[in-house]
Amino acid sequence: MKFIKTTEQDSNYNDLEKMSVSELLTNINSEDKSVPLAVEKAIPQIEVLVNQIVEKLQNGGRLFYIGAGTSGRLGILDASECPPTFGVSHNLVIGLIAGGDIAIREAVEFAEDSKTQAWEDLQAYKINPKDVVVGIAASGTTPYVISGLDICNQNHIVTGCITCNSESPLSNTAKYPIEVIVGPEFVTGSSRMKAGTAQKLVLNMITTSVMIKLGHIKGNKMVDMQLSNNKLVERGTKMIMNELHISKKEAEQLLNKYKNVRKAIQKYNDGNKKNQ
Repeated sequence: MKFIKTTEQDSNYNDLEKMSVSELLTNINSEDKSVPLAVEKAIPQIEVLVNQIVEKLQNGGRLFYIGAGTSGRLGILDASECPPTFGVSHNLVIGLIAGGDIAIREAVEFAEDSKTQAWEDLQAYKINPKDVVVGIAASGTTPYVISGLDICNQNHIVTGCITCNSESPLSNTAKYPIEVIVGPEFVTGSSRMKAGTAQKLVLNMITTSVMIKLGHIKGNKMVDMQLSNNKLVERGTKMIMNELHISKKEAEQLLNKYKNVRKAIQKYNDGNKKNQ
């Protein structure tokens, strides 16, 4: 199949500057509605990669995201949300961006064109065959990402990718590619729009399903979340109240003592068993 970069094709709309604000918003929204349907078509690919990640993480591995620009920032965002949401180590899911941390806020010229930097960035974390590396690139042509996955393959490290073009160089490099074909952007080539939304949805699906399979959710509750603000403390208190059928005061005391929802519930239940 010939590689066609649909993310760079001309927009389905023209004369955007002549549209009213209402027309702009309506048309952007109309385009955005197609994204979840494109993600749905990729679920079989997502499932295969998730199963690989779960297996590796269950055996002491880590999940790495590598990307440039918007894609790199989305990977870092997803990785940074795992510790507070699921109570896991900051070293379990790691996001790396071409150009380093400064590129999170500012564009670093030509950083995405390096064919050596991704592997150097991964080596700083002592990357090894226990780990999984997922490259994120809407175009599927970013040298930083492709070269990183290529060297990972040579070193027997599981590789996956998230891209928005079919049969891209990145898809052909990754062992477990995910292709979400969203088509041309509202603003031609602006892949922070539909492509970025698609990548965020897939990243949500990957880490949420992985963390559930690793046991960090009970029922539908984030029992391992970090209690880093008053809102989360209140949420944790309600979880304990509902799970144990106790008063708010008792739940607050348990949470204050054990600093963790899961542990508070477990210790309470263990205490009741001993007293029976």
